[in-house]
Amino acid sequence: MTGADRPAARGLVWVVARREMAVKLRDRAFVVSGVVMLVLIAAALVVPVLLAGGPDRVAVLDASSAAAVEAAGAEAVTVGTADDATAAVRSGDVDAAVLPDDASPTGLRVVGLESVSSSLVLGTSQASPVELLEPADADPLVTVFAPLAFGVLFMTTSLLFGLSIAQSVVEEKQTRVVEILVAAVPVRTLLAGKVLGAGALAIAQTAVLATVALGGLALTGRADALPADLLPALSAAVGWYVPFFVAGFLLLAGLWAVAGALVSRIEDLGSTTTPVQLLVMLPFFATVFVDAPGPALTALSFVPFSAPVAMPVRMVVEGGVPVWQPLVALALLAGCAVVVVLAAARLYEGSLLRTGGTTSLGQAWRRR
Repeated sequence: MTGADRPAARGLVWVVARREMAVKLRDRAFVVSGVVMLVLIAAALVVPVLLAGGPDRVAVLDASSAAAVEAAGAEAVTVGTADDATAAVRSGDVDAAVLPDDASPTGLRVVGLESVSSSLVLGTSQASPVELLEPADADPLVTVFAPLAFGVLFMTTSLLFGLSIAQSVVEEKQTRVVEILVAAVPVRTLLAGKVLGAGALAIAQTAVLATVALGGLALTGRADALPADLLPALSAAVGWYVPFFVAGFLLLAGLWAVAGALVSRIEDLGSTTTPVQLLVMLPFFATVFVDAPGPALTALSFVPFSAPVAMPVRMVVEGGVPVWQPLVALALLAGCAVVVVLAAARLYEGSLLRTGGTTSLGQAWRRR
């Protein structure tokens, strides 16, 4: 391709991408599925607030401590001694205890079992020292929510937009529209436009879902309930998720396009898309089941097909990882994506104009 041809090729890629986006945005099933995902995220944030069991019960020894606790929106439960308060925390009769402490600038100390409400700490005074009787390695809710959040987001987005690429390709083959398209657009340009269009929509949808989730946390007040030391790790995980998502989606998008090009009818699409669906789903389930910090999760964070989910999860559940690790994992993912896309382009080119049945990978690779 000459230098003069490159701007024209880039223009054709954008034309194909805009066509793909316009078709998808007119698809009622796509719009409905997006709305359903937004509703589910909103429900996941609002329903727990509605089902919450009321204010925290906090053990206190005197009236002044009770006043501070009630000012923080909790229920004060008066007990006889500091030992009684500690025993009540251990038994679960109360959620925390606020005890006198001469060493504290405020004269109070907050005692909890594994964690304490940040609103209670702030309400009694930001300067009050916090003592945890049995500090947890990681917030159990975080270790469950982080893999599900990143995994479900990547899996559903990859499946939704990946299947749309495959269906678009096979529909064009089945209706013979592809023969008209390749007469005006080079095959690889057509593939690049489809991937670019689907990728742009996938990133836009991910951004909308993330905005709704963060907005929901702020509106429901649940962002304040997150441990302060979790926020930096969560922010880093979300920031790194973007390049990992882009590289991971690119890795899979070429395979989805090949899956569509290998068949000539929509009815046969399941036989070629199943392996790609497994490449999306298996890393998700592996990360969900291996959600605790350890060698298994570390290994998954470097495997290209599981890295887009496993690396952000590690950043949350481990409280951050050395910066060289996500850089290395992203480099491995990007390198694998380049190799897969180049191979997919050859297979796509070798199978797109074949009709009359399913094309084998060998036939597509030989392009004869």
